[in-house]
Formats: sequence, structure tokens, C-alpha cells
Amino acid sequence: MISTAIKKRLNCSFILLFFSWLLIAQQKNDFFKASDTLNIKRRNAVYITEGAGAGIALLGLNQLWYADYERSSFHFFNDNSAWLQMDKFGHTFSSYYIGKMGMDALSWAGETQKNQLLYGSTLGFTFLTAVEILDGFSEEWGFSVGDMAANALGTGLLVGQELLWNEQRFQMKFSFQTTNYPDLDPNLGTNTLEQILKDYNGQTYWLSANIWSFFKDSKIPKWLNISFGYGAEDLPKEVETSSGEVILQNPYRQFYTSLDIDLTKINTKSSFLKTTFNVLNFIKIPSPTLEITSKGDIIFHPIFF
Repeated sequence: MISTAIKKRLNCSFILLFFSWLLIAQQKNDFFKASDTLNIKRRNAVYITEGAGAGIALLGLNQLWYADYERSSFHFFNDNSAWLQMDKFGHTFSSYYIGKMGMDALSWAGETQKNQLLYGSTLGFTFLTAVEILDGFSEEWGFSVGDMAANALGTGLLVGQELLWNEQRFQMKFSFQTTNYPDLDPNLGTNTLEQILKDYNGQTYWLSANIWSFFKDSKIPKWLNISFGYGAEDLPKEVETSSGEVILQNPYRQFYTSLDIDLTKINTKSSFLKTTFNVLNFIKIPSPTLEITSKGDIIFHPIFF
């Protein structure tokens, strides 16, 4: 059965792709360059689009997913020990990145920084809270305090840096590589897109720091980042194959250190490229990587995806 955390990120990913497409499309014409002052029509368009998109997503989620399971009174569910917390990293990433897209959209509309923080950066937290409430009324799951804490962490990372530095010196990023685990458990995805969303074993979540931002008088390339990643493998602990065989695994954690590129720091005069780089900056650039596992292994990867 697909976990609630995977299902949430599946829906969040579609929302991310939608807003990414919207922001790129806005830059294809000079008319859509970011406004220096508040453009009420643009602002209203952003709010209406976000509200309608979130509403449709929640209605669809309710009908396509929750309708298949029994309803219950509101209750809590503690899943903090599940999946070696990979799902919590997914929540943090989703909340951070959806909030960042919300801020970028309001920046395009010429909104003040205060309103970008109030109504843009909280977009991810607000949407994920609504999904969590739906979980709370489902007999199959429940409201997860751990998920909410992860959502708050993602939004806090975004807002805190804007208040402290007026820029994102640390950015959350994501990378993925295919694994053999879906061959054992089809619930982990039957194609590459599904596996990206469902197979925790191939996912890595990164905190990528822009070095130049801390040493702006230096000759360090503006685009050079150092990243710290987290992953896990041999998940889930118990796998039931398509033939009914139960395989016990020994999940372990993976910690990474790697170089990265901040695409938003690449110098270009093209508004379209600037927006494209900004949208795609959530992807960790493949680079030489040092891996340390909770089993005590130390592995150097010449290139790690």
C-alpha cells in the first residue's frame, strides 16, 4: 500500500510542476517581467490561480483517495519512526519549495516583501496542513504532528533566511537515481516517474549552501555551492513481493557531502533563462560526492545523482 507521505508528495509534486510551468510561461514575453511596483491584476491572478489550484487538488484528493477509505472522528497518528524519517525530509522540502514558488509569483506581481512572506512563503505550509487535516479524519491514517513539524521547518527555513539575509543562502534540493527495489515491491513504482515519487531508496534530500554568499568580497565563483545530503536504503523493512514472498531488509541511513551549483547565480541577461534557472534550482547537480553510512561504510562517488 502506498504510504500517506508518498501520496502527499505525489500531489505536491504536481503542484510544483504547475507553478514552475506558470512562472516560466510568464517570462516568455517582456510584458511578464517582474513588476517594480504592485500590479493589482497580476496579484489577483496569482491569488486566484493559487486558490483555485489548491482547491481543485484537495477536492480531487478527497474523491480519488480518501473516498475509498472509511471516515472517522479526528484523531492523531504517530509515524515519526517510519521510513527512517525520509518522509519528513520530503515534507520539509515540499513546504520550502512550494513556499518559494509562492514568493516568486508574488514578486512577479510586484508585491511587497512583507506580503510575499505572509501570503507566498506560507503557501506550502497551508496546503500541506489541509492535507494533514484530511488525514486526521481518515480511519486509515491520522493527523501527524511529525509531518506538521517538518512542514513548519521547511517554511521556517525559507522565511528565516529572508528576514536574516534577504536571500536564500541555504536552499533545499532533491536528487534521484533508480534502484532495483521496485523489482521486489511494485508499490515503489512501475515506471521512472512513479519511482521518483515513491521509491525512498533512490531519493536524496540536500541542504545546499552558496559559499560566495558568506564571502562576498572573495573571488569564489558566485555559483559554487557545497551540499549536505540525507538518504536511506533497504526501505521498507518488510517487503512483500508480487509472488507473496516476504523479504526482511535492514534499513540504514546515508549521509553525503558534495559540490553543487546555484543556478540562480549564473550570470545571464535573459529573463527567460533567469526564471528557468530559478525554477530548476531545486535539482541537485550531479557532482563528486562522499558518502558515509550508518553501517560505517565510507564511499566516494566520482559522480553522484
